[in-house]
Amino acid sequence: MKKLSCLLLLTATYLLSAAQTLQTAAPSAANFSDERLQRIDKVMQQAVDSGWIAGCVAFIARNGKIVYNKGFGYADVESKTKMQPDNIFRIASQTKAITSVAVMMLYEEGKFLLDDPVSKYIPAFANARVLYEFTEKDSTFTTVPAKREVTIRDLLTHTSGIDYALIGSPQMKAIYAKAGLNPAFGSDTMKLVNMVNKLATLPLGHQPGEKWTYGLNVDVLGRLVEIASGMPLDQFFQQRIFQPLGMNDTYFYLPENKYNRLVTAYTEDKQHKRVTWESQKTSIGTSNYPKIHGTYFAGGAGLSSTVRDYATFLQMLLNGGIYNGHRLLAPRTIELITSNQIGDLNLGVDKFGLGFEIVTAAGQAQAAWSQGSFAWGGFFGTTYWADPKKNIVCEIYMQQTPLTHWEISNKFKALVYQALMD
Repeated sequence: MKKLSCLLLLTATYLLSAAQTLQTAAPSAANFSDERLQRIDKVMQQAVDSGWIAGCVAFIARNGKIVYNKGFGYADVESKTKMQPDNIFRIASQTKAITSVAVMMLYEEGKFLLDDPVSKYIPAFANARVLYEFTEKDSTFTTVPAKREVTIRDLLTHTSGIDYALIGSPQMKAIYAKAGLNPAFGSDTMKLVNMVNKLATLPLGHQPGEKWTYGLNVDVLGRLVEIASGMPLDQFFQQRIFQPLGMNDTYFYLPENKYNRLVTAYTEDKQHKRVTWESQKTSIGTSNYPKIHGTYFAGGAGLSSTVRDYATFLQMLLNGGIYNGHRLLAPRTIELITSNQIGDLNLGVDKFGLGFEIVTAAGQAQAAWSQGSFAWGGFFGTTYWADPKKNIVCEIYMQQTPLTHWEISNKFKALVYQALMD
C-alpha cells in the first residue's frame, strides 16, 4: 500500500506539472513576497537612471503562475519609446536551446542516434582534421587527423572542436576569417547549407571530446534538422515548436507589422558610454537583421522573441516536455537534456547538458539558484534559467553588448530568490 501511495503521489505530481500553462497570478499564489519583489523594481530602475542600460524586461513564473513581468526604461532612448513586457528582443544564443530541442524531437523519431558521426548525414564532415601549428603572421596552419569523427552529441555539448568566427580563439578566428567564414545572425544572401559545408573543410580547434569549446556547433545542428526533417529550419520551428506552444512572437525574421516592437540594440564606446549599435562599426554587422527578408537561419543565434514566448518554451521543459496539451518531448528525453553530458570537463563550476548549462552543487553554492537548474543567455544581453526544484522560470532581457555593468543579471537572480518564501 505504501508503494502504491507513493506511485499515485508521483503520478499526481507529474499530471499537475504537465497541466501547467502560464497564467498571471498574485505573487502570494506562488509563495512570493510582493513587498520583496518590489526590490527588483528599485534595482532595475536604478540601472536605467544611472545610464547603465537603456531598459530591460524582467520575468518570473512559478508553477505556471506569472508573478512578475515588467518593463523598465526605454525600448528606444532616442524616441523615448518606453519598454513594454511584450517588446521583442534579439535572443541570439538562446536560439541554441530551441535548435537542440528540435534535434531531440527528431532523435525521438529514430532519425539518428546521438553518437552517430555527423558525416553520416553531412558528408562534408568526413575525414576531419585538427589544428596542429598556426602561423600568426599569415594565418597559415598545419593539421593532424582527428582521432575520431565528430558526433551529434559532440555538437550538442560543444565538445566537437568547432569554434566561433567572431568570439572564438585568436587562431580559429583568423582561420575562419581567411576562409571567408563570418556568419552573423542573419543574412539575405547566405544559406545555412553553404556555411556548414564550408565550415566542414576547416580544421577543428582540438580533438573531438577533448575540451568544451563554445562555437558554431548548433548552426551545424540546424542543418542536421533540415536534412533529417526535409524542412527548412524556420519552417520546422514554426510547425513543430512555435505553433503548438503558441509562441506567436518568435521569428528568424520579423513580419513587418511587428517591427515597431523590436528593441533598439545598444553597445558601449571606448569610454563605456552607451551608444546605439548602428552608430558603431563592428565586425558583426547590422543589428537590424530581424527586419530583413533573410535566407540564413542561424540555428545557434538567429531568433528574436519575447520573454513570454521563451518562458512558454522553458515551461514546456519543466512540464516534462508537454505544454497546453501538446507533447514535444518525452520526460526521459528531458532528463537527458538536463543531465551532465560532458563528464569530467567543466564549464566554470558547472556542467553542460544537451543544449544547456547545468548548475552543479558548486554552482548552487555560488548563487541562489538550485542544483539542477538549466540556463543560458544571448549575445545582446538576454539571460534565462529554469529551476526544476523550485519550478521557477526566470528571464531578464536587455539589448546591450558589451555591458560593463553585467552584474545586473546576477543581482536579478539574487532578488528573485530573496522574494521566494519557501
